[in-house]
Amino acid sequence: MAHAIRLAENHTEARCRVAYLTLIRPSVPSPIHDHLFMTFIATAQNIARNTGKDLRGHLPPILLAGAIATVAIALVAYLLWPTWEVDPANGPARLPVSIGSTLFNVPTASIRMKIQHHSGPQERIDLNFAFPSLEPPEAPKRISAANVDEAVQPIGRIFLSIAAHHDSLAPEIRARTIFPRYLEQTSTVGEDGLTMRAFRDGSPYGGEDLFSAAALPAMTARCTREAATPGMCLSERRVEGADLIFRFPRSWLAQWHDVADAMDRLTQQLRGPK
Repeated sequence: MAHAIRLAENHTEARCRVAYLTLIRPSVPSPIHDHLFMTFIATAQNIARNTGKDLRGHLPPILLAGAIATVAIALVAYLLWPTWEVDPANGPARLPVSIGSTLFNVPTASIRMKIQHHSGPQERIDLNFAFPSLEPPEAPKRISAANVDEAVQPIGRIFLSIAAHHDSLAPEIRARTIFPRYLEQTSTVGEDGLTMRAFRDGSPYGGEDLFSAAALPAMTARCTREAATPGMCLSERRVEGADLIFRFPRSWLAQWHDVADAMDRLTQQLRGPK
């Protein structure tokens, strides 16, 4: 009986030793396991190498495309950048104004009415310029009790109104077909080439005279006569969808070549380069 018990204890001790050895000794890998592991490593290395080659191969085109996109964005920003100067105190020096679907670049300081101080479409805009410099005039002096009795200063400005014509009769057609119906038969030609014809009394233009010159610079002006107030002249011209109406003192007709040249220059400056 005692012998059987010792045999059972020895058998149990042997099984525990075998289990312990199995835990502390790693199993010998099989050749199949080694082959699969090496295949996995080789495949990973090939993928890494090929990926690096692909990135290096696509890098120059990517950099070139980025440079082209940067240049294109810079060019668009330059073309769309506002061309008028901005004064922090008074706003832009010029305003883009559309009248009769015709674009004009108007000096802000020359606008006579505060309500017209904005860009975009307008039905009409009223301007004034110093003559002969054609610069925006200085701000008028305030009238006070101390200077109210001072002599009235002569007009040194040329006034310009730009309005949409809405397909009305063009100024040159009116001067050629309408005005002659109301003019006197006699005319006076000045030494400077300017011809004057008076409108008949009782006509729609009674009390006015028509001045014209065919030689360049061309001039056509309808002028009131000198009276209690100084005589004023009106000269019109059409530019696409808008009519330009110039007003200036009749006394300036003594230098009408300069006045006609000033109107041409103003027209070109407001329209800008084509």
